[in-house]
Amino acid sequence: MSKKDGGECTEKVKRYMEQQNRPYSVNDVFMNLHKEVGKTAVQKALDHLTAEGSVREKTYGKQKVYVFSQDQFPPLDETQLQEMDRKTAELGATLKEKEKQLCEADTQLRQLLSTPTTQEAHAKATQIKEEVTRLQQKLKDLTENRVLVSKEERDKVVKESDAMTRQWRKRRRMAMDILDAILEGYPHPKAQLYEEIGIETDQEAGVTLPKV
Repeated sequence: MSKKDGGECTEKVKRYMEQQNRPYSVNDVFMNLHKEVGKTAVQKALDHLTAEGSVREKTYGKQKVYVFSQDQFPPLDETQLQEMDRKTAELGATLKEKEKQLCEADTQLRQLLSTPTTQEAHAKATQIKEEVTRLQQKLKDLTENRVLVSKEERDKVVKESDAMTRQWRKRRRMAMDILDAILEGYPHPKAQLYEEIGIETDQEAGVTLPKV
């Protein structure tokens, strides 16, 4: 590397360290300059800047850290420091307000996204109106005692009901015959027998055998 190239590298590293004004290792500077300057050249530049007092060197174990010398910056008086503190507080308050506004805007956006569009609302309203009309017609038919099933359907239901009733009557008669046969040799009242074997009468069940 020529002396001219070395001077350009040193100037580039110095300018970067001054602009950032924070501690960096050699590798940090090398990577942050996007490898525009070789790592060896960065080390030489930092060594040179340290020697001339532009950069301070600190050693932490085996790691060396470099920071731009604060002596290179003009001193700040108390008035300037107070003004900087005031601006920092002002910017902090502004940031907090912006964050609040962002949160409110985000909440409003979520509400808007969950709200149906005008087209969806119209479609839903139409669907509800159709359902209301259907239910109103059904209510009217029931109120006026209209026949809502066909004769064929009604006859089928009656036929099935009659068949179930005949089965009920037949099984009831068979059960009573068996119980009567047991009672002929049973030394206790019928109620006690029913209780012992868990028989529930029609009256106890609250049902009445329909006529066929």
